[in-house]
Amino acid sequence: MLKAYKYRIYPNKEQKIQIAKTFGCCRFVYNQTLAYRKEAYEKEKKSVSKTDCNNYCNRELKKEYEWLKEVDKFALTNAIYNMDCGW
Repeated sequence: MLKAYKYRIYPNKEQKIQIAKTFGCCRFVYNQTLAYRKEAYEKEKKSVSKTDCNNYCNRELKKEYEWLKEVDKFALTNAIYNMDCGW
């Protein structure tokens, strides 16, 4: 038999802000790395791995967009790995 649990959280104001930042940054990184991957394929017919996308995020995006450093790096990595599942 399978069981399911449902949880409800009640974040305070600071936690709500951090959650919103994390979701926004994950969405941004997902879209940026997807565009990077599409551009590499269209120009060079080269496939870009999820590790390459993660390196692009850490080396390029975080330098250009300092606010990406405000959220957990594992959330951003998971967004990149989730983007990789569709390919």
